[in-house]
Amino acid sequence: MAVLRTEVFLYERAVILISCFLSFLGSCLIIFTYMLWADLRTKPRKLLVFLSVADLLSAVSYFYGVLRDFDSDSWDCVLQGSVSTFANTSSFFWTVAVAIYLYIFIVRSDQRTANGLLLWFHIISWCVPLGITIAAVSLQKIGYDASNVSVGWCWVSINASDQVLWMLLTGKVWEILAYITLPILYILIKKHIKTAHAALSEYRPILAANPMSQFQSSMADTKLTLIPVIFIALRIWSTIRFVLTLAESPAVQNPMLVILHGVGNTFQGGANCIMFVLCTQVVRSRLASALCCCRYEAGCTCCRGSNSNQQPVETPRTEELPVCLG
Repeated sequence: MAVLRTEVFLYERAVILISCFLSFLGSCLIIFTYMLWADLRTKPRKLLVFLSVADLLSAVSYFYGVLRDFDSDSWDCVLQGSVSTFANTSSFFWTVAVAIYLYIFIVRSDQRTANGLLLWFHIISWCVPLGITIAAVSLQKIGYDASNVSVGWCWVSINASDQVLWMLLTGKVWEILAYITLPILYILIKKHIKTAHAALSEYRPILAANPMSQFQSSMADTKLTLIPVIFIALRIWSTIRFVLTLAESPAVQNPMLVILHGVGNTFQGGANCIMFVLCTQVVRSRLASALCCCRYEAGCTCCRGSNSNQQPVETPRTEELPVCLG
């Protein structure tokens, strides 16, 4: 496979660095809101926190890689490539783990089995990526890749004779499997929720006329559509460049494609924050209340989640699913 050195221009690096920073902030905000309010610590949000840890590591490692814009197999190139390989692969596993949990919890109505899978999610989502990364580093497969299938950062070395195999093992296989698995699971969940909601509304018509019930149902339905769509929309550009690299096409150096690849690989944490914090009413209300309280009330303690003389805006207690998807 011929090596086509892709130059990453300054403006491209600037856009991707901003994306990394926003993803870092988004991942931190998801973790922060989970730690801050105990009544929002549901199992789906717990899984989302672990996903955010992986996305945070990805954002940090990609930020360093884009900032350095490596041109050789230096020690920090290998280190950065190792961290991003582990974090990126772990992110794929945790993304699918969230979908599997919701499928079992909602469609199969089996919370016990869903909760019992948490240990397996940890073993698979941390240990498998770690094992792959250790093997790749031990066999000297991680290094400078001429930005063929990256955007300034390091991944699988161009000197690896079996480069394609290791690109598949350290990311692309799991990425493509996620493309297939996520839409199937979320379509099944959407179908189940619609069927259950229609049946419930038939026997309890008052629910159908309840604006809050309709809003939560609509928001959950929208998110179930957006989760796989956004994931694929962000990640597909790296897959396209991977295919173009295999075909030795000069289109792999297209500046717009390079930017889309860079943003897509680095913005997952930001996208999750938008969906599960900023677009989740109960979390958004708590966050807005805490920010306003801390801004205008010098002695207010609502930021620490405790009561004060002036009570924070009260939000209704929600069930596990609406807190994750509502």
